[in-house]
Amino acid sequence: MAGGGFTNEGQLKRAHLYEYRFTWYFFNACIVAALGGSLFGYDLGVSGGVTSMDEFLKQFFPKVYNRKQLHIKETDYCKYDDQILTLFTSSLYFAGLLSTFFASHITRNYGRRASILVGSVSFFLGGFINAVAINIAMLIIGRILLGIGIGFGNQAVPLYLSEIAPAKIRGQVNQLFQLTTCLGILIANFINYGTEKIHPWGWRLSLGLAMFPAATMFIGGLFLPETPNSLVEQGKLEEARRVLEKIRGTTNIEAEFADLVDASDAARAVKNPFRNLLRRKNRPQLIIGAIGIPAFQQLTGNNSILFYAPVILQSLGFGSAASLYSSAFTSGALVVAALISMFLVDKFGRRKFFLEAGFEMFVYMIAVAIILKLNFGQGKELSKGVSILLVCFIWLFVLAYGRSWGPLGWLVPSELFPLETRSAGQSIVVCVNLFFTALIAQCFLAAMCHLRYGIFFLFAALIFLMSCFIYFLLPETKQVPIEEVYLLWENHPFWKSFVRDDDQPNV
Repeated sequence: MAGGGFTNEGQLKRAHLYEYRFTWYFFNACIVAALGGSLFGYDLGVSGGVTSMDEFLKQFFPKVYNRKQLHIKETDYCKYDDQILTLFTSSLYFAGLLSTFFASHITRNYGRRASILVGSVSFFLGGFINAVAINIAMLIIGRILLGIGIGFGNQAVPLYLSEIAPAKIRGQVNQLFQLTTCLGILIANFINYGTEKIHPWGWRLSLGLAMFPAATMFIGGLFLPETPNSLVEQGKLEEARRVLEKIRGTTNIEAEFADLVDASDAARAVKNPFRNLLRRKNRPQLIIGAIGIPAFQQLTGNNSILFYAPVILQSLGFGSAASLYSSAFTSGALVVAALISMFLVDKFGRRKFFLEAGFEMFVYMIAVAIILKLNFGQGKELSKGVSILLVCFIWLFVLAYGRSWGPLGWLVPSELFPLETRSAGQSIVVCVNLFFTALIAQCFLAAMCHLRYGIFFLFAALIFLMSCFIYFLLPETKQVPIEEVYLLWENHPFWKSFVRDDDQPNV
């Protein structure tokens, strides 16, 4: 069978015996855990808006403020090109990158819930320090604490949602993380639109309100059940059985519980999960889930647009209020897209969403690049009609990303790893994701300054490459029980030789 479309459903062991019914206990657990996405989303939405506010720039980055004032009526790709200013955004993601390895230890040994609680506390402290900052050092310290919170939250929440969800609706449940991320971005944009008018401390309110979702997640997290997978992994079998019965709404959980125990037995045999990831049988998960998908998710260019939407639009000649309003309109596309993906991904599958949206994103990036090449630069301002067309193409691009690479970039990796390497694998997922997030955040404004419209051609080329990656290497995982996904590799046209030739003992 061509490409990665093979599903191997006939070889799944006990999936047909799994049962579940809707329970409010399960629903509440999903909602509380998914709040972790709002932390990530709020920061994505708020930081770009704050860095375009005059009062913020005047206090911390006077050189950028002066340059902006000199060119306030001009269109200029380089208006905001300042490495210290971009460090304000990217330092959070470098901190998250480093913290995820500590998060892996806590997630594996103390449970997913423990990492969620640690992440919410760190994010709360970071929001507080940023709100009261009086110098750049305080800003960076606050951003580092925010990054630690995101590192822990992004490590634990997708795992939690994938493990607690029934196989048939795992895609919908896991994408609650993306939905709350998108809502966080949207809310942050509207807050920025309001606080931009509050002088001189509006930016403090934008940054300080990050404490609200963190506090909500911490309080809710105190009442979260641990996932049955994690409880079995910790040897708490009776508690795991009770929790599984409560979240499934039935006492007929023997088949699923047996799979959890089998997976746990394999996990206990692994002394070093990070080293075990290097085995040939784990090569597909490592290359696709831990490296390829999280890296490409950032290389789409979407988060660059989300980070710097107000900055980009001001650079292209939009006024301050107009740029914030337009970026809020654009982030609204993410919410719409997340709902589309949530309700359809378990019907149509992951691969179709990746490939169809990849084609659209490629076309829209080309269109944006051509519009800018023909209509922008050398002192020319964008006309109203061209500006509206540009925002529409960006909106359509974000809509395509938001139903594909955005949510599936977290869903698919959380499905691929067996229990013995799941926390380690998710750490690498978050690490790679945050590394490329930080890299893009740090380099985007400089790249836009030097490459100008060419940066959008570059993103288009990367989108083509990542679509080929998905077509040839990723099997369909929809409705496959999470502890049986490993069976998909055994007859995959490309990966079968790797998983069958590995007879090494666990390490």
